Amino acid sequence: MSIHIVALGNEGDAFHQDNRPSGLIRTYLGRSPLVSGDESSLLLNATSTVARPVFTEYQANAFGNVKLVVHDCPVWDIFDSDWYTSRNLIGGADIIVIKYNVNDKFSFHEVKDNYIPVIKRALNSVPVIIAAVGTRQNEELPCTCPLCTSDRGSCVSTTEGIQLAKELGATYLELHSLDDFYIGKYFGGVLEYFMIQALNQKTSDKMKKRKMSNSFHGIRPPQLEQPEKMPVLKAEASHYNADLNNLLFCCQCVDVVFYSPDLKEVVEAHKIVLCAVSHVFMLLFNVKSPADIQDSSIIRTTQDLFAINRDPAFPGAKQESPGNPPLRVIVKDAVFCSCLSDILRFIYSGAFQWEELEDDIRKKLKDSGDVSNVIEKVKCILKTPGKFNCLRNCKTYQARKPLWFYNTSLKFFLNKPMLADVVFEIQGTTVPAHRAILVARCEVMAAMFNGNYMEAKSVLIPVYGVSKETFLSFLEYLYTDSCCPAGIFQAMCLLICAEMYQVSRLQHICELFIITQLQSMPSRELASMNLDIVDLLKKAKFHHSDCLSTWLLHFIATNYLIFSQKPEFQDLSVEERSFVEKHRWPSNMYLKQLAEYRKYIHSRKCRCLVM
Repeated sequence: MSIHIVALGNEGDAFHQDNRPSGLIRTYLGRSPLVSGDESSLLLNATSTVARPVFTEYQANAFGNVKLVVHDCPVWDIFDSDWYTSRNLIGGADIIVIKYNVNDKFSFHEVKDNYIPVIKRALNSVPVIIAAVGTRQNEELPCTCPLCTSDRGSCVSTTEGIQLAKELGATYLELHSLDDFYIGKYFGGVLEYFMIQALNQKTSDKMKKRKMSNSFHGIRPPQLEQPEKMPVLKAEASHYNADLNNLLFCCQCVDVVFYSPDLKEVVEAHKIVLCAVSHVFMLLFNVKSPADIQDSSIIRTTQDLFAINRDPAFPGAKQESPGNPPLRVIVKDAVFCSCLSDILRFIYSGAFQWEELEDDIRKKLKDSGDVSNVIEKVKCILKTPGKFNCLRNCKTYQARKPLWFYNTSLKFFLNKPMLADVVFEIQGTTVPAHRAILVARCEVMAAMFNGNYMEAKSVLIPVYGVSKETFLSFLEYLYTDSCCPAGIFQAMCLLICAEMYQVSRLQHICELFIITQLQSMPSRELASMNLDIVDLLKKAKFHHSDCLSTWLLHFIATNYLIFSQKPEFQDLSVEERSFVEKHRWPSNMYLKQLAEYRKYIHSRKCRCLVM
């Protein structure tokens, strides 16, 4: 049995460091008749290889065979440098001694401000002794004159020490010197009293544990181990903005071409992207009428900046293929037209990187008035009808989300015929869509619409093996970068569709949705639900959803007692059954031990303390 004492604070006199006697703890250990051990064997780590040990450790024997371990820390910065060790030592202390010098107010405040808050957090019915060491050099009351500071606060009064002891419920001692009387009888008597109390408490606790263990007559209940940790599914980062931004540079599915006032081609673009962020382009491409918008500034901006040319003998046009040639738009403002490529790049990136746009325009236009004029026109293009132009301060919008997430978003065009250039036929119904978005967001559709396939030249495209609801959810993800399946079954159907079109991030979203739904179900609902978890596992494996299939195997093993009672459990393959049996929870060994323990308890006709 051992007693652990932690001593905190510096009892030395800061003003008289030269002939300072040995410390309080070391003096007591060296002189007390109840402590055995010579002077050289007390100090354990003063010559340690550690440059600045957190505590000075003393070891000795008290009361004959009781091991006494004392950790002494005089300096707070050393204590604070290794907080983990310091906290553990205080938490395991049987007695705490706080010491300071009455002539050194700095040491007192170090104890009060630094050590005391730490001790209060870790204190758990541990006796505390506060030792005020030394004789006060100035016993008279200090001068109260506000201009006199010669001796104010040089000594720590008895009142301050008693007040500190009250805060901790501690025993307060004043040791005028470190002689035999104050160390051996005064401080030693109090310390040895608390040492005896600690020994009695430890002996009592030990007897209680022994009595508790004996009550089982040598048979203890089995310990239920924790289930294995489920595999962690890592989500894939979104590349929505990058997909739409790359659409501007790949020049696929272009349906509008902008020309300068002198009829020279400037840049190619896509109506669907432009209309998604601007009512000016909605009005220009007849998506909305002036009556729908009812905002004179937007109507005026459209008329002043752009004009549509439908002349078949247009001199600046390229040799266009028959069918649906790109719409020709002439930019009337030559200054605005010179910055149009930068403005479109700004719009395709989400229309929120204002500082980059301003820098690009300033590089092209030397006149500050022209720069301001172009910026104001961009603001008018992005204005919301009927609202005051809230884009006056561009920098406040620098950190916000792109405009795809606001009211004029691509979701406005989902499953609507406006600007649609392809129609999917599913289960006898049609779903309109836009090639530019499909090409930008899905590599399989990009290859389908731009390769030597029938779909590249066809407007009506049949879709097989997918329901209309699932395909609409798939298109919703392509248009908005988000989806919300109605349940586990629809999420699995959407995962299959995503695997068919090789959209990996949508697969991960569906996997995460299925996992979240299953994890949130209580055991009673898992036992009564009609969902075939083994069928879900086989579909995940068939459609190369490795993360989901691995997670489902662990889920079946963790809920072994539920799923093993279901008929579909027999459909597991030999390899899958072997995995589940190996990782099952609770384990077969635990169930056998529990059955034996219950049998023993009932045979003894005694009450089980656990069950």
